[in-house]
Amino acid sequence: MMTIDETDRRILSHLQQDASMPLDALGEAVHLSRNACWRRIKALEKSGVIAKRVTVLDPDKVGLGLMVFIMIRTNAHAPDWLEAFRKATRAMPEILGVYRMSGDLDYLIRARVADMPDYDRLYQALIKRVPLSDVSASFVMEQIKDTSQLPL
Repeated sequence: MMTIDETDRRILSHLQQDASMPLDALGEAVHLSRNACWRRIKALEKSGVIAKRVTVLDPDKVGLGLMVFIMIRTNAHAPDWLEAFRKATRAMPEILGVYRMSGDLDYLIRARVADMPDYDRLYQALIKRVPLSDVSASFVMEQIKDTSQLPL
């Protein structure tokens, strides 16, 4: 496991805000030369601390204005069912996150769709791929905070 020092944390904080930040500007912001900054970024990538760099899109502007959380309870807990569930959810691009939960809920799915008919299409496609016993959904009315930035 890589040791992350305060300079690495500053680099990571800046990159979480803007991964396209030019090396010169990033180096200046964290008080390093361009080359020293580049070497640290490469080390952070090699160690897996930086998993990937992405572009964050505005879902409304690409026609995916409805976020839905799908709550699943199941009676099936066999490894083959779980593998089928994994394959099904990973193959559906509308599904952004799938979480196996502790407590009363078995799985929580976070998805983005255009509207209610699009959600129904997603739901129908999911239940065709894997048997589910209890499914409910909640639709986001207002997004108060949504970030991928980790608190460093």
